[in-house]
Amino acid sequence: MAVSSLVQHRLSVPVKGMAKGKARLVMNPFSLLPQRLSNKIVAVLIGFLLLALSAIGTTLMLSWQLEGSAAAINEAGGVRMQSYRLTSVLARLLNEQIEPDELRHNAEQQIRAIDATFARLQRGDPQRPLYLPPTNNIHTVFAQVVERWDVELEPLAYAILQKAQPDRRPDWDRYLTQIDGFVADVNNLVQLIERDSETRMFWLRSWQLVLVAMALIGTVTMIYLMFLLIIQPVTRLQEGMQQMNGNKLGVRLPVESKDEFGQLTLGFNQMADRLETSYNNLENRVRQKTAELEDQNRELALLYDSAAFLQRPQPMEMLCDGFLQRITQYFQADGGSVRVLEAARDNLHMVVHQGISKELVESEHCLKVGDCLCGEAAEKKISMVHNLQQMDQAHALQCHREGFATVSIFHIYAHEQHIGFFNLHFRQPRVFDKHEHALLEALGNLLGVAIENIRLAMREREMAISEERNLVAQGLHDSIAQGLTFLNLQVQMLDDSLQKGRLKEVAEIVPALRAGVNESYEDIRELLLNFRSRLIKGDLINSLQTTIDKFRRQSGITVNFVASGDGAPLPYEQQLQIMFIVQEALSNIRKHASASKVEIRLQDNQDFSLSIHDNGGGFDADTLLSKGESHVGINIMRERAQRIHASFEVHSTPLQGTTVRLQLARAQRRAA
Repeated sequence: MAVSSLVQHRLSVPVKGMAKGKARLVMNPFSLLPQRLSNKIVAVLIGFLLLALSAIGTTLMLSWQLEGSAAAINEAGGVRMQSYRLTSVLARLLNEQIEPDELRHNAEQQIRAIDATFARLQRGDPQRPLYLPPTNNIHTVFAQVVERWDVELEPLAYAILQKAQPDRRPDWDRYLTQIDGFVADVNNLVQLIERDSETRMFWLRSWQLVLVAMALIGTVTMIYLMFLLIIQPVTRLQEGMQQMNGNKLGVRLPVESKDEFGQLTLGFNQMADRLETSYNNLENRVRQKTAELEDQNRELALLYDSAAFLQRPQPMEMLCDGFLQRITQYFQADGGSVRVLEAARDNLHMVVHQGISKELVESEHCLKVGDCLCGEAAEKKISMVHNLQQMDQAHALQCHREGFATVSIFHIYAHEQHIGFFNLHFRQPRVFDKHEHALLEALGNLLGVAIENIRLAMREREMAISEERNLVAQGLHDSIAQGLTFLNLQVQMLDDSLQKGRLKEVAEIVPALRAGVNESYEDIRELLLNFRSRLIKGDLINSLQTTIDKFRRQSGITVNFVASGDGAPLPYEQQLQIMFIVQEALSNIRKHASASKVEIRLQDNQDFSLSIHDNGGGFDADTLLSKGESHVGINIMRERAQRIHASFEVHSTPLQGTTVRLQLARAQRRAA
């Protein structure tokens, strides 16, 4: 009860009413102990250990002494028994007429046993243990007993043994008168040892009770120390945390020590100070962060909206106009414009404008690099913000005469290439911070990339048209051009024959003209059919099968088509070029090979390979090389193969046919 009341008293230290600011330092009864909590606990435990070891050592010593006293009592009691036996043996020697050696031997053995017992008692034996209690009275009585034995009884006993039968009686009588006193002295010694043992037993039990008391006191003390050193500080910290959870930020805890809990309490008070300060400023910080987040969200919305708008396919005027509307609305500008640079003549053309007068548009619809404020910024390629109210000669500027106070110029870049700039006009003075500068420059880059994409798309369309024209020209060369050349020669021959009146030659030329016209018609029809060919998306084999079937019907030539493999699908462009190569090869076979059979093999694994072999007349490869670029059909197929990064080979021998091979390595295959 005393301990629990004391603990409750210690835990009742008030924390709710502590003043703010520095926490007061409260004296602790354990302040003299080491500063660290671990050192305090170790010091207390070592103290209790020393006390326990001293008490245990005392009890061990007392128990060891009691064991030695008990052995001494047994030995001393044995002296009485041995003296009685010696007396009995000596009495038998007096009564026997003939002395047997056995009795004399027994008597001598008893004398030696008594001497040995006294020697053990005097010497002691720590191993048994055996020793006389260390008291003066016991040692005095023991010395008297030993002296009486050595001086009186032992000499009489040896005298009895050494004398003859008639001479033993006087010694025997003196022996009898001395033996009773000797036994009485031994009894007195035994009683003294027993009383000493009783005293030591009392102290042993007392020390055992002391150990029990020490265990109880130590347990209570350790509980008290645990409450005082650990549980109380933890409980105080818990109460402080609970109060802080209840928004009582003014709570402070007393610092009662300099150990870990003292440092923790001090840290708690410092944390409470910072929390209170932070909480007091929290509303302003929340308002500030909210405003910053709103600005960032508006910036992100502007960037996202502008990026999404600039990615749409649309004319440049609509692109720049939508861009200008968004930035003037975001920055609340009163006007603005977008100008594009013509690098060849250093002209700056105004593409779109908002919020500026017609006079200003007419006067500045085309500026030279270096003219006026905008031209100067374009020449230096740096962003500028001009406060016209602070300029000395601002009255000479049309912008100032129209009432604008601030004119800003931000450049448009695409891949580090200067494309132009855009203006923002304000009727009130306007200053841009670094963040707004970075935002406007990022928007300028977005607009520049969009404008460059429009230009690239236009150039791509021009290239596509040019390539398509080249393909048409290449397709017409082997078919229409050669046929028209033949017809031109036949017409010249016909005109010459008519002028000379050779009607027989005219009759021969007219069928040739008709055959040439029909052949040209068939060539044109074949080209139109090839140009109208459509690739079945993702199904190259079926598309090739359709082309081969059409070739069979038109030419009557037998075609054996074998396709194997299960490779990944080729992209549309590569499939289209492969189909055009097959069409061109079949067209050459129909026109020039005079073949009756064609074999087409397609293997589509990790590598793609295609071979087209005919059994026609073939040709000399050296002759083909000598023709160079004049053999357009072969060159068309080679150029198409180069577009998809494939290897193209033509092998032919006169009268043994021709083989066309197309190889697309796995490294050149693109994902569909």
